[in-house]
Amino acid sequence: MGEVLALVEARLRTALGEPDARASVTFLGTDRIEVLRFTDGDLVRYATLGMSGRPMADPTAVLADPVKGPRAELVLSVRAGLADTGKVLRPLAVLAASPQVEGVVVAPGASLDVGEPLWPGAPFSSVLVAEPGGLVEDLELDDPMDPVRFLPLLPMTANEAAWKRVHGAQALEERWLAYGTDLRDPRRTSVTLD
Repeated sequence: MGEVLALVEARLRTALGEPDARASVTFLGTDRIEVLRFTDGDLVRYATLGMSGRPMADPTAVLADPVKGPRAELVLSVRAGLADTGKVLRPLAVLAASPQVEGVVVAPGASLDVGEPLWPGAPFSSVLVAEPGGLVEDLELDDPMDPVRFLPLLPMTANEAAWKRVHGAQALEERWLAYGTDLRDPRRTSVTLD
């Protein structure tokens, strides 16, 4: 597990630069999850480190495979200086621990909810998991291990999350695109939903 996480951290540093802060959270019965912060001009990126140490297991499987299965880390990008987004570290760690705690497989199109604002005053308590491959390339691992995918998180308002449940992730992403929604704005309001 340590070897995988060292490779993951190296990939994050190659793609995002040197982290300027890191925090770790351990939940009872889970491996430690770290959250690294990378500042790039007016953007702040938060990336989890620890979720990919073990493959995510299908909750219906009788026995979890210790080697094969999807692996991922989460990446959140927000505009700097507009909100106290530094408090997102614990909610991100909670989301990254969800495969171990709840037995879920986090994949593109999924909604994840922490049940409270992602940071103080945030209009978001949930995120949409987007397709990987844009910001940080997948990290190939030795066979038979699956590659580590770096999944972008797109914060959703409560209305957007409800609309997504009815219409689907793709429809919500198309709506954001059609209205030119700045998904990195930590104070943005809900996109027009009719």
